[in-house]
Amino acid sequence: RGGHVILRGNSQYWTLIHLKYQRHQMAENGEGGHGAKSHGRNGRDIVLEVPLGTVAKDAETGEVVAEVTEEGQEVILVRGGRGGLGNWHFRTATNQAPRYAQPGEPMQEGWFVLELKVLADVGLVGFPNAGKSTLLSVVSAAKPKIADYAFTTLEPNLGIVEVRDGHSFVMADIPGIIEGAHEGRGIGTRFLRHIERNSVLLFMVPADAKDIVKEYGILLEELRLYNPEMLDKRRLLAVTKCDMLDEELTEGLRAEIEGAEALRGVPYLFISSVAGLHIRELKDLLWETLVRE
Repeated sequence: RGGHVILRGNSQYWTLIHLKYQRHQMAENGEGGHGAKSHGRNGRDIVLEVPLGTVAKDAETGEVVAEVTEEGQEVILVRGGRGGLGNWHFRTATNQAPRYAQPGEPMQEGWFVLELKVLADVGLVGFPNAGKSTLLSVVSAAKPKIADYAFTTLEPNLGIVEVRDGHSFVMADIPGIIEGAHEGRGIGTRFLRHIERNSVLLFMVPADAKDIVKEYGILLEELRLYNPEMLDKRRLLAVTKCDMLDEELTEGLRAEIEGAEALRGVPYLFISSVAGLHIRELKDLLWETLVRE
């Protein structure tokens, strides 16, 4: 047979950048048999190491043909053509040297799009400048780029968050949403596909937002329009940058949140990553939510 083109999961890879400049991958052809009843040789397979969370789609139809989610998992993306059989296989008692053989199958070709969907326990959801990168830098050893302008984060950042009793979970700081993200505006679908694999979604809205409930609703609607199944995930709300609030303003926002139908049953906390306000409580709440999963 001809060689296969195989995807193999490798947890040491975090991106697909190593494949960017090798667009054409061709496995080896099978080798024909020879005289004196010699067999041919199978073509050498090509194994492409990919990060966990890689999805392969048919470039023409968009159909998902393979998903790699585990270390060492191998998926045949393109099969090598089946080898044929020489005339020796068709001999009979009365015809010891038949003059026909079975040809091998032709090789297969295909164009595929490889996408990476980040595998994380908690995904951070919010508009640009909601404080997602700052939170990740405070609760983990990750060092994402932080600045006071939109779309500072252009690629997902992962951090390991340690909680009590030696437990830990993976948090993903993902580029911010804008309205219309499900249609690809901003960095829309590049961002949204990474949330699909997160177990818990932490919505982050800054305390100085004009309307916290409305902003949460817009974020939720973008997820629904992209993939309605994302509304089945557990959700929490963190109101960020709360070091600027006094007790009166905090109580006003609390009443606003608890009176909102859209936030009924959604746990929430007022936090400040810079001041360390309620960060320990947030980590504990996230861990408890993950354990309930």
